Amino acid sequence: MTDSETILLAQFGSPLLTLAQVAKILDRSPDGLRITLSGDSDLARRLKPAKKRIGRRVLFSVAELARFIDESHG
Repeated sequence: MTDSETILLAQFGSPLLTLAQVAKILDRSPDGLRITLSGDSDLARRLKPAKKRIGRRVLFSVAELARFIDESHG
């Protein structure tokens, strides 16, 4: 488990995050992030492994999101 993953789990308390929580982490609006993810941008491709569909809900894996953050700042 990476430091980023530990911090995210401590802050949010769940291994899956909502779009609004991810938007807050990435300092974006939820609607702006939703639009970005629906396109074919670099950010959308890099966040795709973190995206999980559970029924109609879209959630994001903390482990994959932490990997994305670590790669972006590494």
